[in-house]
Amino acid sequence: MKKVAFHTLGCKLNFSETSTIARLFQDNGYEKVDFTQPSDVYVINTCSVTANADKECKQIVKSALNVSPDAYVVVVGCYAQLKPEEIANIEGVDLVLGASEKFKLLNYLNDLSKKSKAEIYSCEIEEANFFVDSYSFGDRTRVFLKVQDGCDYNCSFCTIPLARGSSRSDSITNAVKNAYDISKQDVKEIVLTGVNLGDFGNNASKKGNRKQETFLDLVKELDKVESIERFRISSIEPNLLKNETIEFVSKSRSFVPHFHIPLQSGSNKTLKAMRRRYMRELYTDRVATIKSLMPHCCIGVDVIVGFPGETDEDFLETYNFLNELDISYLHVFTYSERDNTDAISLPNAVPVATRKKRNKMLRILSAKKLRSFYEKHLGETRTVLFEGDNKEGFMHGFTDNYIKVKTPFDASLVNQLRDVNLLSLDADGSVLVDVLTEVFAG
Repeated sequence: MKKVAFHTLGCKLNFSETSTIARLFQDNGYEKVDFTQPSDVYVINTCSVTANADKECKQIVKSALNVSPDAYVVVVGCYAQLKPEEIANIEGVDLVLGASEKFKLLNYLNDLSKKSKAEIYSCEIEEANFFVDSYSFGDRTRVFLKVQDGCDYNCSFCTIPLARGSSRSDSITNAVKNAYDISKQDVKEIVLTGVNLGDFGNNASKKGNRKQETFLDLVKELDKVESIERFRISSIEPNLLKNETIEFVSKSRSFVPHFHIPLQSGSNKTLKAMRRRYMRELYTDRVATIKSLMPHCCIGVDVIVGFPGETDEDFLETYNFLNELDISYLHVFTYSERDNTDAISLPNAVPVATRKKRNKMLRILSAKKLRSFYEKHLGETRTVLFEGDNKEGFMHGFTDNYIKVKTPFDASLVNQLRDVNLLSLDADGSVLVDVLTEVFAG
């Protein structure tokens, strides 16, 4: 039996697609092994959101060939679509597949002998106009279910439309079917993923392929899948997170009180330069609506620091905006120049040292926000889905509103939903809990 190993960089969407590709290999007689083990084939699913993700690819190829020098190395994903020739020049890479080819990978593996020069099978990104449904399985307690792909937005800093193509999505019927199929594997939580999740259904209706379906329609239908205890929305643009969706989640059977909403900047001047489709006032309104209906809701925020033209005053405007906003944590990204984006030609580039300083300031603010959010909920009883890790005698899990908890390891709790009392903050930043003896009866 031939062996295959996978390494995934980047977002939840990449993890769902890697897992789907892995199942294709297993259905064709391959044994899936850990990436650190000897293998006949190594598949690297790349990201290209930042420059660092590109650099990682070389290191990962090298680490694979250190274990199995004669292994066949395949690179797929966003970096492979954007810069296939660059990847083909990496020593040891045998095959590079673009956005429309990655799910056909097995068709290219007739001969696993090493190549003197990597073969490239790419496409014009306009050809990546079809939807391939995917979901992760077996890698985590939660499953990432892909329901949307691509993006029609044209933010000045972003390469994703060039790497993944136009917005397109699954049908509600098929997404619900996948949810039922996932539930048969004793999965308790599904995380909905996509490039621009709130744009669900838009592309199909524009093309006249099927009737208009919206993200809210999808949420309502998935909420009826009673065999899944929890659904979580991964990331959704503020202008596409409608009040009706927030209201439905607040009363939902299974959708948890947790939103991740990209902001990118608290300065309207910078938002305009980024070509975002909202101003900070709309963002403030979305947070206020969520908190009025779900005071306990966790709200995560994406922010970019060091965008061209971002002055000290602009950054402080962002810092103060976030400091005053009732949010729970930040994902902070340092702006990096990306080829073929409009932002790369903007004047007044921010010095790298200044970008790093601003990043550090916001990461410190994020830690304070998260600690404050956790402290507000100490003494409460909440439901936790426990994971299978055993780290120095402890196991972890997440509450419905995304508080990370820990308790002494107990194998009987793995992949179980249990009510817990939130006791105190631990030194590692998680919350120590007391697991209630009565089993969750949801």
